Amino acid sequence: MIRNLGARKLSKTGSHRRAMFSNMATSLLQHEKVETTLMKAKELRRVVERVIADAKNGRHVEVRRVIKDKVVYHKVFDVLAPRYKERPGGFTRILKLGMRRGDATETALVKLV
Repeated sequence: MIRNLGARKLSKTGSHRRAMFSNMATSLLQHEKVETTLMKAKELRRVVERVIADAKNGRHVEVRRVIKDKVVYHKVFDVLAPRYKERPGGFTRILKLGMRRGDATETALVKLV
């Protein structure tokens, strides 16, 4: 029996999801916080945690697959990886903000710890 083994689909195609989370991860790493819906925030956490862990271990190619911007790419290796060197995981925090006025979707703030 096939069970739901992967991530949330969010009503988007795979290529759209990859591009969206690449852009969101770049924004989060650049500004160190981003406001989005709760479901996207939970999926974004998976992407960013992996990027920072790969940067800590010196895996440049894996980080480049997600982060396309050169400035943010260098920030990950020069600033963020040394900052979280001793931390085993849990680099992000999700704070619930409440309902969005337009469509009553639950929003959240994702920030780096």
